[in-house]
Amino acid sequence: MKRRSFLSLSVATAATAAAPANKRERMLRWLDGKPEANYTPAAFFLHFDKEFKAGSAAARKHMEFFRQTDMDFVKIQFEQTYERQEFLQTPGDWGKLTLRKLDFYEPLLVTVRELVKTSKKDSLILMTLYSPFMCAGHCATAPLLKRHLEENPEAVKKGLEILTESQMLFVRACIKEGIDGFYMSTQGSETKRFSSPAIFNNTIKPFDLVAMKEIHAACRFNILHVCDYHAPYANYDAVYDYPGQIVNCNAKLIDKELRAQEISTRFKRPFMGGMDRHGLIAKGSAAEMDAEIKRVIQAAPRQFILGADCTVGGDTDWGRLRRAIAVAHSTGSAGR
Repeated sequence: MKRRSFLSLSVATAATAAAPANKRERMLRWLDGKPEANYTPAAFFLHFDKEFKAGSAAARKHMEFFRQTDMDFVKIQFEQTYERQEFLQTPGDWGKLTLRKLDFYEPLLVTVRELVKTSKKDSLILMTLYSPFMCAGHCATAPLLKRHLEENPEAVKKGLEILTESQMLFVRACIKEGIDGFYMSTQGSETKRFSSPAIFNNTIKPFDLVAMKEIHAACRFNILHVCDYHAPYANYDAVYDYPGQIVNCNAKLIDKELRAQEISTRFKRPFMGGMDRHGLIAKGSAAEMDAEIKRVIQAAPRQFILGADCTVGGDTDWGRLRRAIAVAHSTGSAGR
């Protein structure tokens, strides 16, 4: 009897040791290529109301959202954006941008510090990072920025240099504070965004890569987000070589839809996504949403994270997202 009890205890202890202690451990195992057989990690993101954009209030709201939805890691929304710069009238004006130093980012760094202090032991903490080109889009209207890049990309580069220098101050501060990685957004290579792809390749891409390369070397869990918020893509050829351990993008291109496995193969890394932010995750019935999530996961490779192709609407019901994540947590891909 004693021998039987001892064996039973050993089996139970081994099973307990094999189970991930928390979401942080689970995601690190996943990153190491050890996903659980019947569990698919999932995460969705949205912007919070203005009183929860930065500081301690933002830290509390992010954790409330994380706990209520049961998502698998924390992603901090980037809300410390540049204001519209009315003096930008000609391409030459971009060199007059003010270099924003660390005090500009301090409200968001407060959020980082508090989340790292309270939650890093249980969850991976990621910071959202907009590309210098996207930050330039905060400084001027999209049509004006496009016109300046078409007229004189070399002049606009001077502004992108200033924005990149500012961005690096923020990136290095976040890494120093203990962030686990970044959700790195890029735009500019969409179809018909510019008259020539050379504008993206020669003027935008080099500045994207400054932060991305340093982040990739310093942090273990980074997500490359190819953002189609402004326009769709015909292909992702221009960004396949971007850094990041995971890629998040829209599977629907202008003239075709890519399978999850195809995206992973082309980017040579695991894929996060599968759900159209305007589709069933936003407006389908519970049954329709559940069925779509199961279909997406079962057709995906074993190393996959369920998510949307971009940020979901800020008015999305949190209970709806929790249900979607719960379905993912009880579903494994056919390849596992």
